Order: sequence, then structure tokens, then C-alpha cells
Amino acid sequence: MTAADLAKLVFLSAIWGGSFIFLRIAVPEAGPLLTATLRTAIAGGALLTYARLSKVEMHWRRNLKPFALVGFFAGVLPFTCFSFAALTLPAAYSAVLNATAPLFSALLSVMLLGERLTMGKLAGLVLGIAGVAILVGAGTLPPTLATAVAVGACLLAAAGYALSTIVVKKTGRPGDIHPIAMAAGSLALGGLMMLPTVPFALPDAMPSPLALGCILAMALLSSGLAQALFIPMIVRVGPTRAMSVSFLIPLFSMGWGVLFLGEAVGAATLFGGLVVLAAMAMVLAPGRRL
Repeated sequence: MTAADLAKLVFLSAIWGGSFIFLRIAVPEAGPLLTATLRTAIAGGALLTYARLSKVEMHWRRNLKPFALVGFFAGVLPFTCFSFAALTLPAAYSAVLNATAPLFSALLSVMLLGERLTMGKLAGLVLGIAGVAILVGAGTLPPTLATAVAVGACLLAAAGYALSTIVVKKTGRPGDIHPIAMAAGSLALGGLMMLPTVPFALPDAMPSPLALGCILAMALLSSGLAQALFIPMIVRVGPTRAMSVSFLIPLFSMGWGVLFLGEAVGAATLFGGLVVLAAMAMVLAPGRRL
């Protein structure tokens, strides 16, 4: 992995960490379904415009199936699940559960792609999950049914993200789907999938400009721009290494919480951050095959 790829991982972590803050602001006003629908559709429209300006060939008929698969597993499913979870879980908890995506990705890559699982990579995945748990103080939420459902939704979202990277890896080889075409086509189709939910998702009152601004930021930055950067990275470095970005997202999620929501940062946050960085190094480094 090059220095440029590492810089992109950090940048992606920053904008994806912000998305969990945006969700906590937008979802109570706009509702989970409308938030997810607008986020997906706006991102898809923006990327289609970019693809057209860049003269990227979409080849809709040939690529419809992979577009639909990635649109569902990397758009519809996780955006909806995380939006529902935002009604119950603090932003940092959703972010820590999202950090299980590399573990799902590593297991799926071994089973479906024949990717090597080294001892260091496996240890790094486990350490990363432990680190993000330390980061947000796992186990402090009340053990209610609503909490369990929200946690399950986040884990389902993480598994969806992981599965989508497998589809991208298998279709992103030279001569297959252009990465920008995949990003644009998948989010556009994801938005179309969600449009039928709009009549059932309209809120009682018009969301505030702040809530609408958060949805727009998620669509253009955390979804559109992020996918345009992330999908080519999956093709270059593989699903497991690319998904290790999830380990850094909670750091930024908590950092944005401090800056914009006045949340406190304790010793566990600092220690957890160091553990997460160590896990990132283990996942990204080569090692002995299991």
C-alpha cells in the first residue's frame, strides 16, 4: 500500500466518521428511511454527473447486476440500518460496530476470493475490534430490546459493506467495470430501490436546515466522494486492507463529537486510539500465511 493510499484511508475515515454525527442530527427530524433514501439518491445523481463529465462509460446493460448488488449491499442496506440505529445508539457506538466490517471482509475474502489470511492480519483484525471497544467503553449501554435491535442492524450493515467489497474486487479487474462507473451506477440504482419507500417515510414536519444540510453532506461527502475514492482502492489493495479504514472511523467520530457536540474524551479514548492504530499496522503489513 502506497503513502497516497494511506492518506486516502485517513481522509475516508474522517468523512465517514462525520457521517455518524450527521445521522444523529438528521434522523430524529427526517426519519431513518427518508434520510437513507435522500443520501443514496443524491450521491448517485452527483456521481452520475461526474461520470458523464469524465466520459466514463457506464455500460448499463452489461453491468446492471453488479451495480444492483453493490447498490444494495453498500448503499441501501447499510444506510438504512445505520439510520435506524441512530435513533437508539450514540454515534461512537455505531462507528465501533461498523469497525467489524474488516473481519467480515477478511473471512469472505478467504472463502470467495482465495485471499491469504496471515497470522498478523488475523491478530490485527481481533486487536482492532478490541481497540474500538475500548475506545467507546463497550458495555455501558442498557441491555434493552431496542439496543439489541440497533446493534444487530449495525452488524448487518457492516456485513453488507464487506460483501459489497467482494463484488467490487471480482468485477474491478482490468477490462471489467470502471471504478467510477461502479460507484455511480451502484448508488444511482440504490437510490431507485429506495424511492418506493418515500410515501411511507415523510416526516410530520419539515426538517430544519441543519438536518437537511447534514443529509446533503452525507450524500456528497460521506457517500459520493467516499465511494469514488474507496472503490478504486478496493481494486488496488484488496477488500481486507481497504476495509481496515473502519478501524479509524471511531477515532474521527469521537473527535467530531468533541468539536461539534461537546462530548468528553477520557483516558479510555486515548488508549483505545493507540490500540486501533496498532491494529491498522498489523492488518496492512505482510505476514506469515496461516
